[in-house]
Amino acid sequence: MSSSRFVITVIGLDRVGIVAGISQVMAEHSVNIADIRQTIMNDLFTMIMLAEVKSEEFELAAFQEAMSDIGKKLGVQVIVQHEDVFRFMHRI
Repeated sequence: MSSSRFVITVIGLDRVGIVAGISQVMAEHSVNIADIRQTIMNDLFTMIMLAEVKSEEFELAAFQEAMSDIGKKLGVQVIVQHEDVFRFMHRI
């Protein structure tokens, strides 16, 4: 894979360390944040990121598993979707 973009969504109860934990796993997999939006509504944390990777050795399944694992540790739901899949699923 030469260059791919992904949409990463994170939702759960707000707590210290969510952004740090998520971004640490992204760094370990050489995934760059291209754009990010985050908000807290009462005690609900929501974040959506457009991320990209330029590595030929990148394994999406391993990254998705690592993100799911950190999400469980942090008590949030993390969903990683290829940008094309996200756009297809959300078109009108």
